[in-house]
Amino acid sequence: MNKRRKRHNPEQIVRKLRDTDAMLNAGKDLASVLQNLEVSESTYQRWRIQYGGIKSEEAKILIERW
Repeated sequence: MNKRRKRHNPEQIVRKLRDTDAMLNAGKDLASVLQNLEVSESTYQRWRIQYGGIKSEEAKILIERW
């Protein structure tokens, strides 16, 4: 069974990173959070490095340039 690959735009990535932080602060473990968001740990780490410090407005600018 192949899973279809999803593409996320920068705004969705920033939103998912914020949701991840909120869930982790609420006491959930990383594995369950990533499973809930349907993201692998390697993808999460890559996103954290690439988009970790940007805000939604900056993500919108990236979308315009993208």
